[in-house]
Amino acid sequence: MSRILQIVEYEPFSVEVLRNSGFSEQEARKFYKEISDFAQENQNQFLAYSRRGILKAQNYAGIIQTKSGYVLEILPKIAKNTNIAEAKEVLIRMLKSLTNSPFRTQQKADLKTRRMPLWEIFIQMFLDELDRLIKTGIKSDYIPQRANQSYLKGKLLIHKQINQNTVHKEHFYIEYDEYLPDRVENRILKTALLRLYRQTRNFSTQKQIRRMLFIFDNIQPVHNIAAAFSKVKKDRTISHYEKALLWAKLFLRSQSFTPYHGNSIAFALLFDMNQLFESYVAKIIKQLCRDKKVKLQHAAYYLFDNPRRFRLKPDIVINNGEIILDTKWKIITEEKDISQADLYQIFAYAAKYPLAEQILLVYPLMEKVSLPEYSTVINARNIKFTPIFFDLQTDKFYPFTPCV
Repeated sequence: MSRILQIVEYEPFSVEVLRNSGFSEQEARKFYKEISDFAQENQNQFLAYSRRGILKAQNYAGIIQTKSGYVLEILPKIAKNTNIAEAKEVLIRMLKSLTNSPFRTQQKADLKTRRMPLWEIFIQMFLDELDRLIKTGIKSDYIPQRANQSYLKGKLLIHKQINQNTVHKEHFYIEYDEYLPDRVENRILKTALLRLYRQTRNFSTQKQIRRMLFIFDNIQPVHNIAAAFSKVKKDRTISHYEKALLWAKLFLRSQSFTPYHGNSIAFALLFDMNQLFESYVAKIIKQLCRDKKVKLQHAAYYLFDNPRRFRLKPDIVINNGEIILDTKWKIITEEKDISQADLYQIFAYAAKYPLAEQILLVYPLMEKVSLPEYSTVINARNIKFTPIFFDLQTDKFYPFTPCV
């Protein structure tokens, strides 16, 4: 019996679904209770009730691990009939677009298999990063050591010498520095390895962790995680540690990219699909529009000028506002699915950006739909408002590509 359940956004999560997936009645009820408590503690931000006893994911993808060891993997809905393996691959590809995250350096070839659970893939990504670090070289530092020795080295600790060597005057209680790999950065990484060794269920991963633990053999684990991270040095000599330490912080401090509340679960790593979709589309637009000036989260204008209130921040601005794109992680199957609030928002962009010629609302492509092109005249300018779609499986826009 697998202790992991994989679902796609908007799919139901219930006791019945768990039973049908191979969980016993007792396991299903316990698993559902823990996830239900988590949903309520977070005011249904991540999972909400579609009706009594049935939860559905709410525009978030990632992992929720309960204290009983069960794991719920939530994958993005990328097509009308989403394939789990393809959704997993798309999610990881999208994660690489996030700034200040450990995902940016990962290569598709590192993932080894699409069949691995998402949790195991994240562990493997950390191990791949750690393997690169080891090949570059584990750093050592001068570590203070105390010892009661028969020779004098370093500094004699007078107070300790009097207390412990009154009888054995041939001994010296000393303090000295020794060049060792037992520095805080390495201690954090070893602590992460020890924790993941207990959590992974993959034999190959366990074997890889054992090999790495041998390399970290003379390094002590840390007990106060927060204090250890506060002592991490930030200098160029250990810049190659950055990504591995980001992974370690994620695993050891349960630092999700989306904050969550409550004590009903052991670990959660959740991604807001609105932000992730925006980040990924922006990455593709930058690649397509290399000969044009592309700005993200442009913040030059306000809705009201006197006094300045309500800053406007369109997601993507091209050529100082000639083309403006706003991404929306929503399923659009017909014109009525486009909200008036979205149209009001882009109307404000059109009114404030003096060079605006075209404003595009970008939605994920679930199925090909023909939608009208809207237009209006503002300050003698004929401005077009056009909904377009982005296919996450092919990285292509429909019905046309901006900048091309």
